[in-house]
Amino acid sequence: MGISYGFLEISGVAAALDALDIMCKTADVELASWERKLGGRLVTLIIQGELAAVAQAVETACRKGIRHPVSHGLLASPHPEIVRLVQQSAARWKKT
Repeated sequence: MGISYGFLEISGVAAALDALDIMCKTADVELASWERKLGGRLVTLIIQGELAAVAQAVETACRKGIRHPVSHGLLASPHPEIVRLVQQSAARWKKT
């Protein structure tokens, strides 16, 4: 199976880092990109991996994080345009 994305939008940078740590320790996923809005008051984490791993990681972060997420979701087999947008976002900070 191909790549899947998990999205977790949460209030605060510290809560976002906590959620990312939980997700990466829970399952075989990696950070694909992140977006910070409103001066860091709202952070969107985008993780990638196999669908089951992504689902488990997002669910665990929602349950165990220091804050409840504002929203979260999964995309199995994302459309190429979504992949392009995530890669474009990641290009700001990721060396390819």
